[in-house]
Amino acid sequence: METSDIKKGLKIMWDGQPYIVTEFQFVKPGKGQAFTRTKMKNLLTGGVIEHNIRSGIKLEAADVEDLTMQFIYPDGDAYVFMNADTGEQMTVQADAVGDAKDYLIDGIECTILMYKKNPVSITLPAHIVVEIAETEPGVKGDTASNVTKPAKIATGATVQVPLFIGEGEWIKVDTRTGSYLERTKAPS
Repeated sequence: METSDIKKGLKIMWDGQPYIVTEFQFVKPGKGQAFTRTKMKNLLTGGVIEHNIRSGIKLEAADVEDLTMQFIYPDGDAYVFMNADTGEQMTVQADAVGDAKDYLIDGIECTILMYKKNPVSITLPAHIVVEIAETEPGVKGDTASNVTKPAKIATGATVQVPLFIGEGEWIKVDTRTGSYLERTKAPS
């Protein structure tokens, strides 16, 4: 690949590691050679680097693949996912799942990033609908706006919710930030 192929989401090899381009800007200074200013995230460690890549440099595509799979169940320190089309199952270790474990619900479709045929990370949908497992009841008459309380959701994670939310109710949670979005109906 050429430097002109750089775009957001491009997965490349850099210093022997797979990276994904998160930001880029083409720069053509008055003097000197043009370059592309990039911000890249390491797909293995999650670290972010900024690097200027001179025009004309050849880039190597990263040997990565995205698989869409459904979460089935936890298995000790690992999590089992299934390809809905083929029925093939894959076990992903807890370190590759990371904080996403807090929002894994049965049947949720995730994108598993494979590097050299090994799972290295998973990406959840932007939000999930989940039931409140336990929370303190709201105090009657306490209607101050933007007041929240902790609530444990069915996956075991704790989310800050408004006072009017009670046990057994269903809410929508942003999986990227772990924040409450809205009260909703149970999925059918």
